[in-house]
Amino acid sequence: MNPTRQTPDMKVVAVVTANELRERIRSKSKLKGRQADEASLAEVRALIGPRPADGHHRDMLIEHLHQLNDAYRCLHARHLVALAKEMNIPIVEVYEVATFYHHFEVLKDGEAAPGLTVRVCDGLACELAGAQDLLARLPALLGAQEVRVVAAPCVGRCEQAPAVVVHQYPVPFATVETVIHALNSGYAQHPRAQGATLFIAHGYSEKSVSPPPPQHQVAPAYAGYDVYRANGGYALAASDLASEEGVERLITAMEDSGLRGLGGAGFPAGRKWRIVRAQPAPRVMAVNLDEGEPGTFKDRTYLERDPHRFLEGLLVAARVVDAQACYVYLRDEYHGCRAILQAELARLQADPPCPLPHIELRRGAGAYICGEESAMIESIEGKRGEPRMRPPYIAEVGLFGRPTLMHNFETLYWIRDIVEKGPHWFSSFGRNGRNGRKGLRSFSVSGRVKHPGVKLAPAGITLQELVDEYCGGMAEGHQLYAYLPGGASGGIFPARLANLPLDFDTLQPHGGFIGSAAVIVLGQHDKARDAALNMMRFFEHESCGQCTPCRVGTAKAAQLMQAEQWDNTTLEDLSQVMTDASICGLGQAAPNPVRCVQKYFAHEIGGGL
Repeated sequence: MNPTRQTPDMKVVAVVTANELRERIRSKSKLKGRQADEASLAEVRALIGPRPADGHHRDMLIEHLHQLNDAYRCLHARHLVALAKEMNIPIVEVYEVATFYHHFEVLKDGEAAPGLTVRVCDGLACELAGAQDLLARLPALLGAQEVRVVAAPCVGRCEQAPAVVVHQYPVPFATVETVIHALNSGYAQHPRAQGATLFIAHGYSEKSVSPPPPQHQVAPAYAGYDVYRANGGYALAASDLASEEGVERLITAMEDSGLRGLGGAGFPAGRKWRIVRAQPAPRVMAVNLDEGEPGTFKDRTYLERDPHRFLEGLLVAARVVDAQACYVYLRDEYHGCRAILQAELARLQADPPCPLPHIELRRGAGAYICGEESAMIESIEGKRGEPRMRPPYIAEVGLFGRPTLMHNFETLYWIRDIVEKGPHWFSSFGRNGRNGRKGLRSFSVSGRVKHPGVKLAPAGITLQELVDEYCGGMAEGHQLYAYLPGGASGGIFPARLANLPLDFDTLQPHGGFIGSAAVIVLGQHDKARDAALNMMRFFEHESCGQCTPCRVGTAKAAQLMQAEQWDNTTLEDLSQVMTDASICGLGQAAPNPVRCVQKYFAHEIGGGL
C-alpha cells in the first residue's frame, strides 16, 4: 500500500495500515514507570481487603500504609507500587506521603528489612532522666543487626522518664536491664500507673474497672462501657438534644463555664459551637488526640482510665453542631489507647444509647506538625500533614471541604461534668480568684519533682504552689532553678517567676504561654540553654519543611545554639523571621525558648541581647 496519497488541496498526509494502528494503541495502553507485580498485589490485597465497588477511598492511604508497616515493620518499594495501583493513586503521591511521616521507613529494592526497633525518647524530661546514657549503651548490647536503637522525639510518657518503646510496647522508667527483659519477653509490660484518684473522683471503685484486653498488654485497667453506663453514663447524650431549646441550653452552659480549648489555643468552646453550627450542612467533627507537645501526657492519662467520658462529650458536641461524621486522630505512639478505643467504640456501637454519628479512629504516624488543626485535617484526608493557609478557616472549609468542629480530647472530656453539675461548678475553681482566673487545668508535670504526673489544679495556680502542694516538692537533691510552663513552645522561666499565675493569657507579657499546660521543672544542676537546645532540635526534626523560615531557621538556630557563647544578633534575626513569616505556630513559637534564655539566663550564654 502506498504510504502517502495526494489530497485535493495538495497536502500530503500519512496513510496508516490497520496493523500499524493496532500497534500504536497497544503501545499507548502500556503504563509508564514501574509496574506492580502480582505477588506484591496479592500481599497488599490480603492486608487492605478487596477493592470496594466504588474503589478504595483516597483518605485511607495512611491507614493502609500502617497496615503494611505493621505487617512488615517497613514499607517495601514494591508494596508502595502495588498500593498505588490498587488505590488508583499516582505512585509519586504514595511515596511522598509515606516518606513524610517518621514512623514509616521506605526501603528500596534489595534493602534488608530492619529487625525490631527500639525507640529511646530523647525529649527533655527523658534527657534529664538519663536517655543519652541509654542511647550510648543499648546499641552495642542489643546488636546492630538484630535490633535497631534510634532516638525518638517525645513519646508522651514524661512522667515515666526515661521512656523507651520496644516496637509498639512502652518500657517506663527504662534501664538497660528492663529494655533487654522486654525484648526477651516478647513485649514490654505496662505497669498500672498511679491514677486511683481519677477513678474515685468520678465515682468508680477500684474493683469495677476493666482489665486490659489480653492481646494488648500496653493498655492499663480502665472504666469500660458497662461500668460507665452503671454510673449514669450517656444519660446526657441520650437526652433531647435535637430541639433548639436543648441546643441553646448546652451552648450557654459551655459559655458560662468558661471552658476553653485545652489543646493549647484556648478558644472558647461555646463560641466555637455557635460558629460551626451556623455554617451550612453537612458538617463534620475532628478530634485532636495527637498530643505531640513535648512534656504533655494528660490526654493519654485520662483516656487510659475513663474513655467513655470523652466519647460522651464527643457525642454531645457532634449532636449540638449536627455533625454527620466524627474522626478521632490518635497519635501513633499511644498503642494502648488505640486498643482501648477500638474495644470500647465497638461496645458503644453494639449497644448505642442514642443515635450515633459515623465515627472513625485514625492513626497518626509520628509527625508533631499534625497537632496543628489544618495539618491534622490534611493527614486525615490521607495527605502529607502540612498546614493550610488561612483563611478560609476550618470552621468554614475544613475536613473534606466541609465546615468542621475541631476539639482537643480534654475539652470534650469535661462536657458531661459541666452540664450535670452546672457551669458554675467548673467556673468556681480558681486560685483565690486571681486576675479573674477560673476553671480547672490539667497540668502534665515532669522533670525534677518528687511526684510527676497529671495534676488537676485550679486555674491560676503558680508553679511554686503546683510543685509544693501537688508534686510533693522538688526531687531529692534539687532546688528550683527554671521551668517550662507550656512544653517546647511555651518558653523557659527562671525560679524568680515561679509565682506567676499559670493560665491562659497570664504568661504572654513575660515571653511565654501555658499552651497545653506541659510543665517541665529544672533544678540547679540543669541549664536553661541545654533545655532550649533540646527544644530547638525537636522543632528542627518536626518542621514539615513547607516554609523556608521554619525549615531553615530551626536548623540554623540549633547550630548556633551549640556555641559556648551565643551569636545573639544572628539568633534574634532568625527568631524575628520565623515569628513573622512562618505559616503555622511551629515556626512562630520555636524562638520562644531562645528569647527566654537570652532574657532570663544571659549568664549561661555569654551575655544577653
